[in-house]
Amino acid sequence: MTAALALGTYRLRDVAAAARYAAACGTSWLDTAPNYLHGRAQLLLAPVLAEHPRLQVATKVGFVAPQARKAASAVGILPPGTHHSLHPRYVRWQMERNRHELGRDLIDTVLLHNPEHMDEPSLLHQVLGTAFTALERESAAGHLTSYGVATWNGFDDRLFTVADLDRLATEAAGSPHHHLKTIQLPVSLVMDSALAAALDGRGPIAEATARGWDVHASAPLHGGGLPALATAELADLLHPRLSIAQACLLAVASCPGVSKVLLSASTPAHWDAARTALDEPPLPAETLRKALDVLAPHHPD
Repeated sequence: MTAALALGTYRLRDVAAAARYAAACGTSWLDTAPNYLHGRAQLLLAPVLAEHPRLQVATKVGFVAPQARKAASAVGILPPGTHHSLHPRYVRWQMERNRHELGRDLIDTVLLHNPEHMDEPSLLHQVLGTAFTALERESAAGHLTSYGVATWNGFDDRLFTVADLDRLATEAAGSPHHHLKTIQLPVSLVMDSALAAALDGRGPIAEATARGWDVHASAPLHGGGLPALATAELADLLHPRLSIAQACLLAVASCPGVSKVLLSASTPAHWDAARTALDEPPLPAETLRKALDVLAPHHPD
């Protein structure tokens, strides 16, 4: 079974229209953040979430939108000029702001947003632990169902592992029954380290899946650049009846352990094409390995 298609809102211009169309087509998941669209994404999504109460949403804490920076500084939550923070006081403050902007008392998932951006990497595990403690308290208060980590290069750079996150969440909760249930990371035929490892039953995707966590694949088309790197021959190898972009999406959705593929589809046509691709059966692991071999010479240094 292929992964589910979910709407990512990072690159969308008309986020409300895209979300309404995705919801009407049956998607159950939106991914957003308080800093998307210069801090307006959550406010624009709120009416859609009100219209579709069964629609689930993941948002984030970490990057500070301009309006939030000014407001948090005014009340002493953040020093002036702060652009990224996982301080527990800010986590709690931004959580309340997320709920208000999205119009929901209960957030389905909150992800710590690119924790590798903090200024002192040597303190990263300590910072993650205190942030997890704040999120466990938010869960106990009934404000969120689960939390996790959204990273770009944290796993690749070995700044943390799934085992590290599990241990820190266990310490934060005082029990193995913590609420850390999700990792989000780039998975594509270009940023392929997690995909390649998963095909061999290794790496963060396999380790998260073994724990029963959700795995959200971000940037499945590498910010829209992957179809330009791929070829018609590669699409034929993956699936001869699909376009290059569709074939690359299906490859990510076929990665063992990936539960959701986040796509910023700005038009109904793009969304429909993605749905068509993910309706196909998953690609065999051997086909994915061959595709990675084909693209290997074109990977950026």
